[in-house]
Amino acid sequence: MEYTCILCPRGCHLTAEWATDEKGEKTVKVSGNFCPRGIKYATEEMTMPMRTVTTSLYVDGGEEKMVSAKTADTVPKEKIAMVLSQARSVRATAPLAVGDVLVENIAGTGVNLVATRKVRKA
Repeated sequence: MEYTCILCPRGCHLTAEWATDEKGEKTVKVSGNFCPRGIKYATEEMTMPMRTVTTSLYVDGGEEKMVSAKTADTVPKEKIAMVLSQARSVRATAPLAVGDVLVENIAGTGVNLVATRKVRKA
């Protein structure tokens, strides 16, 4: 598999493939990385891709109609649709500060959805 690493601005072009180690266990062999983060990224992409999800929520009683939000940590790629679906049904209430938890354990991921901007009360 070919990947472009997104963990830093360098954007290394990675090649990852399944290999067998000395013990006969399946591992991921990565080449093209400039730093160890590329190995981690390609291995994760091959075994369990994770993403940070960003979205916006409507705000009740705020100076702004919407607040930007993101997952506080990465979530499994296959759960992105569930995260966004649950987020669509949520309305935040002003005032809000950066880092305020808008949804705990969103979509059962164990990760919170948090505000990424301040919204004052109207």
